[in-house]
Amino acid sequence: MPEVERKYVTPGELIAEGNYKSTSNVIRIRNKFYATKVGLAEISHEGIRVIPLTGPYIPRVDDLVIGKIVDFSAFSWEVDINSCFFAYLSAQSVFGKEFSPDRESLLKKFSIGDLIYAKVVAYDRTRNPLLSVSGPGLGRIPKGEVVRISPAKVPRLIGKKGSMIKTIESATNCKLIIGQNGIILMVGPPDGILLATQAIKMVESEAHLAGLTKNIQSFLSKYKEEQS
Repeated sequence: MPEVERKYVTPGELIAEGNYKSTSNVIRIRNKFYATKVGLAEISHEGIRVIPLTGPYIPRVDDLVIGKIVDFSAFSWEVDINSCFFAYLSAQSVFGKEFSPDRESLLKKFSIGDLIYAKVVAYDRTRNPLLSVSGPGLGRIPKGEVVRISPAKVPRLIGKKGSMIKTIESATNCKLIIGQNGIILMVGPPDGILLATQAIKMVESEAHLAGLTKNIQSFLSKYKEEQS
């Protein structure tokens, strides 16, 4: 069997039998593994997982997301995170526990329309997600261009051990920051951003196909040859 075996599956379909570790979107019954979503099943020595090909972004604690400030109150900002849920960033988590709306204006930190890179720190389906910008690299995004893809395709864009992202960054001279909510920030030269956008969209449209990494490498190499 090759290092990674991939196949298209539907919910309830038997993926494999044997002594595997199940990860995401897979249910195990004895030694049989079944898909719980429509997607691309990956079978390797590391385990079995299904990468969904459709579906909205459902927040999970510790996810890193890119969001847009869309509103604010005296005590928090409301953030669009490309989900059916708006998220909230509390002023106290930004200014500190001694925050008082009488002393501090939220607009000193973030304004409506600002993009932020944040972490989901709380979410349990009974309330909207809570965000934090405490941590390296988190906070307001000062520059860059944004492209959106289906959140379900993000794992394919990242690739195994970040292989796909590294391939695109190397070929385009762009830095890519990935939000697990399907929003990707690109920072780099204009021609690099254009090429990165095309490659990212190609990953999205061909996520269900085997040999995707080679296809992307071929596309990027061909572009470079045409420009030289």
